[in-house]
Amino acid sequence: MITFTLWDILRNLLLATRWTILLSLVSFLGGGMVGLGLLFLRISKRKAFRVIAKYYIELFQGTPLLMQLFIAFFGLGLFGIDVPAWLAAGLALTLWSAAFLAEIWRGCVEAVAKGQWEASASLGMGRLQQMRYVILPQALRVAIPPTVGFSVQIVKGTALTSIIGFVELSKAGTVVTNATFQPFTVYGLVALIYFGLCWPLSKSSQILERKLNVAHRNH
Repeated sequence: MITFTLWDILRNLLLATRWTILLSLVSFLGGGMVGLGLLFLRISKRKAFRVIAKYYIELFQGTPLLMQLFIAFFGLGLFGIDVPAWLAAGLALTLWSAAFLAEIWRGCVEAVAKGQWEASASLGMGRLQQMRYVILPQALRVAIPPTVGFSVQIVKGTALTSIIGFVELSKAGTVVTNATFQPFTVYGLVALIYFGLCWPLSKSSQILERKLNVAHRNH
């Protein structure tokens, strides 16, 4: 009978953690880029653009991420499109993240006083110039804490990708458990690793929020 040491178990879990981190980064950065595009559509003066962004956001916020992963992997296969698990996972998490990030940022943009729009318009700035030089810099300060906070949700959301066979941390935990028959040890370590990934993000979000509140009061 093969025996597994604590280090053997931890080493295998840490190898899978690399994929969890990579998938989280891809989803956050990709979702950020798509979300920024959605933001501009959401606040556009053209109703058609606002409607498109609105329904996109409602669709991805109103349906389970698990279902979106299932469709990205198995749904496309029905049309003869062979999608690797890592690509389907990255695509689904990116589109899901974009919807939430767009709404977070829209709220931050709308938190900027209307007088700032009026003042920049009086200087002859166009819509894009207003956003670039006046609105976004102010909204960014408000957006940082909730954006960093949402990154925690992305990290935890990667655990659902095991449904399509992507071997990230939680999937590796299942595989290692089946090999070692030590579920409490394995999943205890999995929980600690997730905590080690998410706690610094949560803490940094709280610190940033406190700093911004202090800066706002001083201002």
